[in-house]
Amino acid sequence: MSSMLGVSGLAFLLVTLFTPLLIWGLRTLKLMQPIRTELPPDHQAKRGTPLMAGLILLIGIIVSLQFHPDPLMIFLCSTFLLFSSIGFMDDFKKAVFQDPSGISGRMKLVFQFLFTGGLLLVLFRYFSLSSDIDLLGGYSLQLPIAVYVIIMLLFIVGSANAINFTDGLDGLLINVSIPTYFFFFLISDKPEVQAFSLVMIGCLLGLLLYNIYPARAFMGDTGSLAIGGSLSFLAVIEKVEILIPLLFFIYLAEQLSVILQVWYYKRTKLRLFRMTPIHFHFSLKYGWSENKIVVIFGFVSWFMVFLSWLIARYVM
Repeated sequence: MSSMLGVSGLAFLLVTLFTPLLIWGLRTLKLMQPIRTELPPDHQAKRGTPLMAGLILLIGIIVSLQFHPDPLMIFLCSTFLLFSSIGFMDDFKKAVFQDPSGISGRMKLVFQFLFTGGLLLVLFRYFSLSSDIDLLGGYSLQLPIAVYVIIMLLFIVGSANAINFTDGLDGLLINVSIPTYFFFFLISDKPEVQAFSLVMIGCLLGLLLYNIYPARAFMGDTGSLAIGGSLSFLAVIEKVEILIPLLFFIYLAEQLSVILQVWYYKRTKLRLFRMTPIHFHFSLKYGWSENKIVVIFGFVSWFMVFLSWLIARYVM
């Protein structure tokens, strides 16, 4: 345990020290965040903030592999890198062409489904992944492999994008995802999962120093998709798929608000929320500050993690 905490502390220290250098490099290369015109005025003021600071999270990959070069750790790091590469392509186009839309949504989905399918195949072939879904009370739902793969493809890609939606305010995704990584550290009996989760927490705490309001840099999809992919696969590896509605509550609420907004507008030509994802609604409707939203969403995430831990520990 002490060695894991030491590795997490090392990741925090390295990210804290090297993030200013990355920010300087992004500014020098003029890789800045374009801002969508429909966003509120306080967001327009963020125009010109360096993008792709999520690249600094790759320090966590280096640290993890240096201290735990095991097959499962290699898999977890590969998952992080593959999803990060999709985000990097998106961020690069945004920054270079100052195009808030980035690469097409279809292209992102194609890459996500391809990578997810390949990674699931690796889990089945080399890590003995079961196609059962653990239920409450020690029961399990036995599914044919093909059915399980289809469900997990939709779940992982959907969850990764839901987590990506959450990265809309300074420090929001970091503040919400740290509890989720901590959950996997608590419940896992796999040293690689425990170490990876703690290293990611250390990295995110280091990046938070520069991403908290007012952010000196945005992690971009380079970081948010990587976080989304890795957390989704951790849920599959630890067989806690049944807990996703609780564990990923904030992420799913963000994504569901977008879906409901589109559905409601198509039916009525009216908006259900002032703006989506839903964190913008709290800002525009109720006048909540960014810091208030980040703190409250973070608290909700910790509470849902606590409930998920109780269920995993005493009910499943």
